[in-house]
Amino acid sequence: MQLQFLGATGTVTGSKYLLQSDSKNILVDCGLFQGFKQLRLRNWRPMPFNPKDIDAVLLTHAHIDHSGYLPLLVKQGFKGPIYCTSGTKDLCEILLLDSAKLQEEEAEYSNKYSFSKHKPALPLYTRDDAERSLQQFHAVDLYKEKSLGGDLRFHLLPAGHILGAAMVYVNNEETSILFSGDIGRPHDLVMRAPSAVKNADYLVVESTYGNRTHDPSDPLDKLEAIINRTIQRGGKVVIPTFAVGRTQSLLYCIHLLKNRRLIPQDLPVYLNSPMAEEATAIFDNHPGEYRLTPEQTEAMCRTAHIVTSVEESKSLNTRKGPMIILAGSGMATGGRVVHHLKEVAPDARNTILFSGFQAGGTRGAAMLDGAREIKIHGEYVPVRAEIAIIDNLSAHADANEILDWLRHFQNPPKQTFIVHGEPIAADALRLRIEEQLNWQTYVPDYLEKVELS
Repeated sequence: MQLQFLGATGTVTGSKYLLQSDSKNILVDCGLFQGFKQLRLRNWRPMPFNPKDIDAVLLTHAHIDHSGYLPLLVKQGFKGPIYCTSGTKDLCEILLLDSAKLQEEEAEYSNKYSFSKHKPALPLYTRDDAERSLQQFHAVDLYKEKSLGGDLRFHLLPAGHILGAAMVYVNNEETSILFSGDIGRPHDLVMRAPSAVKNADYLVVESTYGNRTHDPSDPLDKLEAIINRTIQRGGKVVIPTFAVGRTQSLLYCIHLLKNRRLIPQDLPVYLNSPMAEEATAIFDNHPGEYRLTPEQTEAMCRTAHIVTSVEESKSLNTRKGPMIILAGSGMATGGRVVHHLKEVAPDARNTILFSGFQAGGTRGAAMLDGAREIKIHGEYVPVRAEIAIIDNLSAHADANEILDWLRHFQNPPKQTFIVHGEPIAADALRLRIEEQLNWQTYVPDYLEKVELS
């Protein structure tokens, strides 16, 4: 086999890995680059392969940095199957259509207000492209081995992280390789722990939090404090949130705080994300994949008022009094949340609360780094609101949790490739694995190819 790294090197976005055997070309994940402009520009460049030559795509999970390039791949001629779990398939039906919609809206907005250098500004792909890609999805049961042709096979293992997330194990008669995807946490509030893996000749492992450990304190305590002090100022709490995974965890946390009377029970909570609403409803279709009981799931779903129209979304910006608004996207790169940020950021009574990793080059990262103004829709908006983060709600394993997961291996892989992390995080995890486990590790470069013997 030969492996080429087409994304998630030096960054946490754009996950794509080309695995080639004697007769097959397999793409593991097919994500969009996000964040810095130089990364986003890669989405517009031709792939270093002919999409028509790809035999299949194996998808770890539905997040756009792992799935968001699929409509473009299909548009460019890929006609093969896209294999994933049933949960990932269901979520991609929401996420990919929403991704296309956002790109169409941003192109339309750019053309309307002439702040793009391109005349006209065009979307990377359209809703029609996304719908065509969805026709090529095939759900595969966890643990069930499936042939890719010849002697090449694969199966999927639970990864935790979000609903439907899986690790991808590919093997032929000579060698095997495991792609971790995004590894969940062993004691997540909502999702079950990732599966223990005992053997693989090669390992591709994420390193999002490779240089950090999550705060061991109870995230409910911090969320309670942030909400209550914002209420005392008469402000709004705006939470840029990831529609899949983080939204559900936050809703469950807010439900618990209200149920325990730690925040006012009549505090208005709005979920202003059609995609998050649909994703939350999907949980009912996949019992057993997460920790919540049916009663807890129902309570989570009832926690927020669902914003159903653009008019209602706009009206939230003019309403007075304390409230909580959850809206996508989680790194404040697009979606309805940016319209709320334009209104709440200049007011010191408000709080902008982030609940997960913010990739370099995103508005979220800029605000957490202390930016006094952010650029939204071509204009600069002052930032006077309190900026806060609860990072121990993350659905990613931290450095210690990754090391604990690796210790399940009975024998060290021949080589462990460290991906899906900013450079400092990837190198820190590389060093810890080498020193604590005495494994062979390597941090690959963008477009680098390696032989798997």
